[in-house]
Amino acid sequence: MTRVGNRILVGSVLVAAGVAQAQEALPRFEVASVKPSAGPTGERGQPGGRYTATRTVRFFIADAFFFGTPMQISRVIGGPPWIDSNLYEINAQASPPWPRSPDGPPRELFLMIRSVLLERFKLKTQMETREMPVYELVLARPDGRLGPRLQPSEAKCEAAMAAVQAGEPLPPRQPNEPPPCGLMGGPVRTLAGGATMQQFAAHLSNRVERLVVDKTGLAGRFAFELVFTPVVMPTAPPPPGLSPADPQGPSLFIALQEQLGLELISVTRPVDVVVIDSIEPPTPD
Repeated sequence: MTRVGNRILVGSVLVAAGVAQAQEALPRFEVASVKPSAGPTGERGQPGGRYTATRTVRFFIADAFFFGTPMQISRVIGGPPWIDSNLYEINAQASPPWPRSPDGPPRELFLMIRSVLLERFKLKTQMETREMPVYELVLARPDGRLGPRLQPSEAKCEAAMAAVQAGEPLPPRQPNEPPPCGLMGGPVRTLAGGATMQQFAAHLSNRVERLVVDKTGLAGRFAFELVFTPVVMPTAPPPPGLSPADPQGPSLFIALQEQLGLELISVTRPVDVVVIDSIEPPTPD
């Protein structure tokens, strides 16, 4: 799961007004360990309520305010330098476990992460709206034709959601097989079995570190493979079955146009940001 999977969740943002008040209002992990880490970074939420992650504190704050669209770390304003330089590991267990879903972890997980930040880091924040650059995801071709790699999906996601909520296990997937009702991404590609454009816009927000808003007008779910050359080439070999990055390949922006028939347009609009009023290094376990 990247950035806790491809998290397309619906909910309203609760503003942290103070530690005691927020702890009373927000759900909490049953147990949570916080300690400094040397890395590597990563994040994983698992069925059964297990959550493990190693990140910078600013990254955790962005996670804690993720609802519907991702909160990029550039939208977390202020704070001391150590929240960007020091890594911390959170190892936690929720009880009862959060509901399983083919679309990713639920809203409660991110509220629990916020509870850890409020309790252990004494985080105090406020929400503001500021004018910031964002991208709009639009159709690239005047005639509205989709790119050769973007196809409508036949995934029965409503039925899959109902089955999972009824207690049935998630269907097994082959290595490098995308989730049937979502998408997954690595350093040089994004694979989707049945993603909405809203899901894809949220995923791109993480890629470009800027809010991406879906303006395609495309309804339903789509299957696709998007392959591009990143700004920084990966040093690790690709997973078995996948080709390595092509240093001469298209950038993400060009690949979107050529492969999917989509385009990112830069605009300026009001954006919600999290302003850090105060934060402290975590209390020891």
